[in-house]
Amino acid sequence: MARLLVIDDERSIRNTLREILEYEGYQIDEAPDGISALEIAVKEKFDVILCDIKMPQMDGIEVLDKLLLISDTPVVMISGHGNIDTAVDAIKRGAYDYISKPLDLNRLLITVRNAMEKGSLVKETRALKRKVSRTYEMIGESEPIQHIRQMIDRVAPTDARVLITGGNGTGKELVARWLHELSNRSEGPFIEVNCAAIPGELIESVLFGHEKGSFTSAIKQRKGDFEQASGGTLFLDEIGDMSLSAQAKVLRALQENKIMRVGGEKEIPVDVRVIAATNKNLRDEIEQKNFREDLYHRLSVILIHVPSLNERRDDIPLLANHFISQICENSGKPVLQFTDEALLELRELNWTGNIRELRNVVERLAIMCDLSITADDIRRYAQPLKK
Repeated sequence: MARLLVIDDERSIRNTLREILEYEGYQIDEAPDGISALEIAVKEKFDVILCDIKMPQMDGIEVLDKLLLISDTPVVMISGHGNIDTAVDAIKRGAYDYISKPLDLNRLLITVRNAMEKGSLVKETRALKRKVSRTYEMIGESEPIQHIRQMIDRVAPTDARVLITGGNGTGKELVARWLHELSNRSEGPFIEVNCAAIPGELIESVLFGHEKGSFTSAIKQRKGDFEQASGGTLFLDEIGDMSLSAQAKVLRALQENKIMRVGGEKEIPVDVRVIAATNKNLRDEIEQKNFREDLYHRLSVILIHVPSLNERRDDIPLLANHFISQICENSGKPVLQFTDEALLELRELNWTGNIRELRNVVERLAIMCDLSITADDIRRYAQPLKK
């Protein structure tokens, strides 16, 4: 049952609102003034708050300001003494809506319902962000990871392009996502392109879009990833595998902040921060004429190297415990515990697949083991093909 708080110094108004809203199935709490309302709001959770503006001791606008500091519950302002300026001021300060007395019953109920829907969306969004944050959490206290965190903190607020290097499974995408999350573009889109997974003949269409009829299967116009990422971040993963013709167009886009769709004639301005990643040595690729040197210099304003898991073995216990908690929680089973000997055994393995391999191993152990994970379990299940 949805719970509402009614703040009004007139008992008759509180009683009227209670009768109307309880009839509609809401649970109602009351407060005769702003001070007592704030005391209640600190301790209890509400779906919507209805607040009068004209009250003694503390007026409704001041109550609104304080409520917004302690809660994100939608606040609907009510007044019989207000005017359009008062309403505009309340909305600007963060009120969900403003209703004048005498109250229109239909308007009141519609406003409360809409405010509740907004509150639900805010809670869902926050839950999703927490889930995403947990998914892309950067685990580790080793010196290399501390250095990467410091680099991210320094570089993220800028629009500087970043080239992330490191082996497969080391966490290059994780670094890219944190650069985006901590940037001024965090509210914008994060678009990822795996350049190694897209056929060479399609990469230009994926990046820059195409016009209807520009090639056989182009049955409608499509916006490319540069356009879709405008205002946010474009992550070009495995850029070392991009074709030379696509590299030339990417270089032009970075130089001019404009793109042209395949089959198009009009230049389209884009506002994109580009972060690239590769598991290849681009210097070697340049010497072999597989990668453009001018594009390399455009992309590598900032270089961040992500170390292999073998180079940060001190983080293995932290990562293993993090993964086992995450996996068991998602599968609804009790969290398994690693014995100290099991963690030592994990540290000694050769992690050619890096963090991705470690997570897969932990997931396998979560499935195959009961109660705790021992050193024997590590030897039996961790890397059976490498015996």
